Amino acid sequence: MVGKVAQERYDELVAQSKVLVETERETLFKLGDNALEVEPLQAKGGSRPSAHEDVQSVEETLRRFADDVGMCIGTLMNYRLTAAHWPSEHRVVGVSIEIHRILMGHPDRFELIRKPPFNRRYGKHRWTEDAAKRARGWQVHNPVSVQEKVTAIHGLAADDQVAAQVAADLLRRPAVADEVPAQARVEAIRDLSRDERVAAEAATGLLHRPDVAFKAMSDDRARQSVNHAQVERGRQAREEFEQSSDLAPAIRRFERTAEFLDLVGACHTFVATTHRVVPGLRGRTVCEDEKAVLGENIARVRAALEWIEHAVETGEVDMDEALARLLRGE
Repeated sequence: MVGKVAQERYDELVAQSKVLVETERETLFKLGDNALEVEPLQAKGGSRPSAHEDVQSVEETLRRFADDVGMCIGTLMNYRLTAAHWPSEHRVVGVSIEIHRILMGHPDRFELIRKPPFNRRYGKHRWTEDAAKRARGWQVHNPVSVQEKVTAIHGLAADDQVAAQVAADLLRRPAVADEVPAQARVEAIRDLSRDERVAAEAATGLLHRPDVAFKAMSDDRARQSVNHAQVERGRQAREEFEQSSDLAPAIRRFERTAEFLDLVGACHTFVATTHRVVPGLRGRTVCEDEKAVLGENIARVRAALEWIEHAVETGEVDMDEALARLLRGE
């Protein structure tokens, strides 16, 4: 059985239908030939009239012809153009006018149409509309290869809102996400996080994962950015407090005293630690790498001490960008 009929009856119906299809093909080509006779194309086979002809009069004539024979002007123009590109001696029996239309722009169409591709579904060489579209590099109706399916998805997701929803849904499938290269995923996340609010929310969620936070803080630039953000957040909170709280003046006086004590304590701690550690270097050879590291840190300490002296003498605590970078270890 094939569908609701026996194989024998199915074969009879196919044979009858082939005759009908071939009759229709000849009829449609004849309609195109007739329209072509009424209004020929340019000598080179273009779709526009010759230079000396009036475009409006050509369209009016063909519209009248279409109305007189009882069909749509667009359909008639389609048959006319196809017939013009396929002289009768090059038309292939058994191949529909639609396939002729698809292939008419191919430079080797006369040879190509006589070499139909192998169709696995039917187990023989034959033209289908999708096969003709593949030959032209067009998007097919029933995609088979990975690239054809990707092209089809791109076509359906031309709208940005649709594309965003499709991407989000697909990336929620673990098997799909695993197939995306790591760098491509990183770039996609970066592109999707251009909005500051989205980026902040995503970063917060990711940093709640201990392994992610550990790896992120292993990056010097990321760690410095986080430290800078913490300092900046503290500064903003302090400014807001000083502007809005009645207790700010009293707290400010206390902070001056506390800051003085903190500085004295920091100096005492540094001197005490130095006094304890430096004697331990007696008899030890310091390698070049260690010297370099110590040199960088000594420069930072020296710069910090000079900054303290300047602040005490002048009351100015601002630092230039070079000093800020040095103290941050950049």
